[in-house]
Amino acid sequence: MDSFVNEHDFLLLSQDHYTFEVLTRILKGECELIRSNHENLILCHSESPYPVWIWTPDNAAEEVKNNAWELVCNLCPLGKGYRYNLKNELAEYFVQKAAAEGVDAGIVMKLFVYDCPSSIAPATIAEGRIHCCTTVDEEEAAAIIPYFYTEVGEEAPPYEHCREKARDHIAGKGFFFWKNNNGKTVACCSYKPNDTHAVISSVYTFPDERRRHYAQNLVYQVTRKVAEMGYVPILCTNADSLASNACYEKIGYTLRGKLCSVGIID
Repeated sequence: MDSFVNEHDFLLLSQDHYTFEVLTRILKGECELIRSNHENLILCHSESPYPVWIWTPDNAAEEVKNNAWELVCNLCPLGKGYRYNLKNELAEYFVQKAAAEGVDAGIVMKLFVYDCPSSIAPATIAEGRIHCCTTVDEEEAAAIIPYFYTEVGEEAPPYEHCREKARDHIAGKGFFFWKNNNGKTVACCSYKPNDTHAVISSVYTFPDERRRHYAQNLVYQVTRKVAEMGYVPILCTNADSLASNACYEKIGYTLRGKLCSVGIID
């Protein structure tokens, strides 16, 4: 296994263009761990506490699945708190292998991957307005980002990491607030371009401000912005967030792929 990726790896990932779009973007940056045989197995861990991404082809042979299992056991085992983002078929295999070794692992989150070929205006227009963050909003943005992680059951990164992430998005004019008529920040989201696509993420509404269509209107307007720049908007969501996913579908998002996260069951 090599500790780098090459053009052939990105060609392999193009077989699952939507489902592994995020991994494609991650591999183009700095990563703590990369392993690839450039044929049927790619593993990547960008940094803690993010999940380990594992790509294998559809209907992978038993040998490929076992190689993937042995690789993660050696490099980033479940027992050390790692979680894996991977296809459902491989996830089931991992859960069975873990059980055989006495490890209580399971699918801790199911993920849906959407794109938006054509946006649809929300049926309900939320009060307030979109606000593109600038450097003066950096501290507020950094303080909100951890809520997105805890909302989906993940460990939030350290504050300095969140501040760096906010700074990076703001520098690219890619972090947004929704402010109500009183000027209060009630929701946020961001986007990051990658070749022909732009991933919309960090979608969060404060609990006491929900059911007022803030996030839906915010995501819709950001979706329009990135589409006007020539990018295809993409969202990766928690499959169990039925209300949120229904909101995305109502503004034009179409389900393109499915993944899941495997981790230790508490």
